[in-house]
Amino acid sequence: MTEAEWCERLRQELAEATKLRLIADVPLGAFLSGGMDSSITVGLMSQAAREPVKTFSIGFEEKRYDELDYARLVAKRFQTDHREFIVRPDIADILPKLVWHYDEPFADSSAIPTYYLSKVTREHVKVALTGDAGDECFAGYPRYRAVKLAGQVDKLPRFVRRVFTPGLWGKLPASLEHRSFRRQLKRVAESLSLPPRQRYLEWVCIFNDTRKLWLYSDDMLAEFAQKPSLRFLDEHYNRWVEATRREQARRPDQDFLGQTTYVDLMTYLPNDILVKVDIASMAHALETRSPFLDYKVVELAAAMPTRLKMRGLSAKHILKKAFADLLPREILRRGKMGFGAPIAEWFRRELSDPVRDVLLSPTSLQRGYFRVEAVRQLLDDHIQGRADHGYRLWALFMLELWHRKFLDER
Repeated sequence: MTEAEWCERLRQELAEATKLRLIADVPLGAFLSGGMDSSITVGLMSQAAREPVKTFSIGFEEKRYDELDYARLVAKRFQTDHREFIVRPDIADILPKLVWHYDEPFADSSAIPTYYLSKVTREHVKVALTGDAGDECFAGYPRYRAVKLAGQVDKLPRFVRRVFTPGLWGKLPASLEHRSFRRQLKRVAESLSLPPRQRYLEWVCIFNDTRKLWLYSDDMLAEFAQKPSLRFLDEHYNRWVEATRREQARRPDQDFLGQTTYVDLMTYLPNDILVKVDIASMAHALETRSPFLDYKVVELAAAMPTRLKMRGLSAKHILKKAFADLLPREILRRGKMGFGAPIAEWFRRELSDPVRDVLLSPTSLQRGYFRVEAVRQLLDDHIQGRADHGYRLWALFMLELWHRKFLDER
């Protein structure tokens, strides 16, 4: 098919998937982040609905994490009945609720805004449509650009690739902003010498193998010595390679980027994104539905050449083309921001004492999971501004709170 034909098919399938998810005998609305996927969902809902769509957005006082301006732009474009909520760092009251609802050590800090967003939404509707799965289906995450760029570097002569040795890039000062371009560039460059699968694991994991050796106690290292994280991803990469072995001969464009979006579709999406949204929403008796999860949309995306998903280093190319007339120009041109929480900033300010008190408490240290000096260094380096360990500290923080709730209270 031509690109225009792919665009038409995609638009038809997403429009139909949206209409199907509007069938309900209760009030409906939509999560609206201001990103491309939720904006497409709201736009298609507006075309199919008889009344203004009810939309709900979350914002932060920290502007680097706030997308409300974009959400308002979309709400104005489609004349929605729009409501907003600002998440502030005084979240101590909901931490026990998050731990209880998730029922397992869940380390995605965006559960915080998702929980609040679901609460606000449920006050007005009983069903909310979302844009979940758009990034996995159509190569939307920034790390996919890194995958493609790394693939191009791999094709360079060996003497040119020496420019990307870890030693050279290790001298580049790291930014303290988790999302900064310099920080991401440094992280990508330092891992270019690794095999593609190991390289991707370095980009997505919270603690890589080197940090685990430094963090884990001797008992933990012995327990997990034969359980490398890469084995989990290898299982899915190998499944993709085997399933598409014949197809690859006809579609050589299905490169490592195609493999990686499949792996995320089978791991990150169901084990993180969908768990996060499902539990946060059902904590408030709110049902969520995503048109991008319709099996026809997923199958269409799986059959689509990766060159249509990422043109050059431009992500979601096919979505931008297919919905160019639907979305505001600012939404089409903006970069991926991600639905995160400013947890790193909070740990340096309002939550610095709570996280230190919990992780350095005798109860926590006596569990024997981690080396005391490693935990203390993570805290000190982060709180004093020498490094950004926000996501790592959140993972340890939630693990300890979960331990206290479900094991210590038995």
